[in-house]
Amino acid sequence: MFFKNYPFMKETTSKEKMLKKIRRALLEKRDNPYPNLEDHALYEKFTGHLDELFAEQLTAVSGNFFFCIDEIELFETLLQLTEEKNWRKIYCWEPQLQSLLSTYEFPFYSTDTDFLHADVGITACEALITRNGSVLLSNANAAGRRLSIYPNAHVVIAYTSQLLLDLKDGFKLLKEKYPENLPSMISNITGPSRTADIEKTLVLGAHGPKELYVFLLEG
Repeated sequence: MFFKNYPFMKETTSKEKMLKKIRRALLEKRDNPYPNLEDHALYEKFTGHLDELFAEQLTAVSGNFFFCIDEIELFETLLQLTEEKNWRKIYCWEPQLQSLLSTYEFPFYSTDTDFLHADVGITACEALITRNGSVLLSNANAAGRRLSIYPNAHVVIAYTSQLLLDLKDGFKLLKEKYPENLPSMISNITGPSRTADIEKTLVLGAHGPKELYVFLLEG
């Protein structure tokens, strides 16, 4: 017997099956099975120095950490790094950082002129998350979305007062800082951009900067 192929008899695709499962999961809401994960015995409490833990965790994910005792050491290190890496197109769009760079006559682009050829973007951050060595960013400042994503290298200038232990502390900070208008983009960067999608081979810089540098100052 011959049956004509009708649309309603079409075999369900893998994508449709996946979407069906997602819809079912959204309808069947459940309580969070781990509401107090940080209080779990496996989630060890930390009693040491936050800067030391942050440096350890950042370098473990291929990030680069520099602790500077003052602004002079910061710029001496930054200049040395610039020469070593042959950075020429350096961009900084945040007024406070621009003022700091200008004080020490450090060269940078204050606009997006020739941005497609950017070597490095210099930004501040909302906080440094110590537990996993990550940098919490938002688009609430003048650096926006592009400066921490597009250039091959990302330099973050931060202060010890911005060190927080856990991600939940970072979210609490953002809610208090922007009570009426939470930033539309909040990003938690853990090391350089990476992927292992292709043959499970780790590739740095696949979806963003190949290198991440965090300069930490007292303050």
